[in-house]
Amino acid sequence: MHVLLVEDEVKMAALLRRGLSEHGFAVEVAVTGEEAVATATATSYDAIVLDVMLPGIDGFEACRRMRAQGVWSPVLMLTARGALGDRVAGLDGGADDYLTKPFSFAELLARLRALGRRGQAERTTSIEVGELRLDPTARQVWRGDAEIELSVKELTLLEVFMRNPGHVLSRTQLLEHAWGYDYEHRSNVIEVYVRYLRRKIDQPFGLKSLETVRGAGYRLRKDGGR
Repeated sequence: MHVLLVEDEVKMAALLRRGLSEHGFAVEVAVTGEEAVATATATSYDAIVLDVMLPGIDGFEACRRMRAQGVWSPVLMLTARGALGDRVAGLDGGADDYLTKPFSFAELLARLRALGRRGQAERTTSIEVGELRLDPTARQVWRGDAEIELSVKELTLLEVFMRNPGHVLSRTQLLEHAWGYDYEHRSNVIEVYVRYLRRKIDQPFGLKSLETVRGAGYRLRKDGGR
């Protein structure tokens, strides 16, 4: 799942992003309500985790503005306020679910997965690029009829490529989408994992789908490989 996390507390945002990334989520972070609205309007997300207490406009107003601008990604509100009136305000403002701090990380995961399943009727359940097919919810990948075993990080990185076929993605973009703040930009982790992916999705089938664009980054061919 591609998730937008809106949280202005730096330590909390870092902890949540790291935990979600370790469970295969691709996470981006916004720190203000205005930034959340702009980011959600520009990019499609499978879910938005939205804190209520934010600098500038609060989470309630941010959610209302997202809905007014046609953003219908499922929204999970996070807040330290657990009063009934606040829960009603969040749901009436367009939120899909509500979680009060402090909360169990396992419950956050379960609620996000439930939101993902709830939205499957309106969203494609799998991503296809040529003969490559990826089911983000089931965490399964196929080339044609052959299922391919990938680690969590390999699958997360492949999902980033498959959501952007034909586009050159820089190392920085790939790090931010698949690893977040866990690695410095000078790390060679992208090169290592691109090599892992090629060994699993290309070499056994005699194909080349992941291309190196010298000086720019990497690109997944629109045809899925030839």
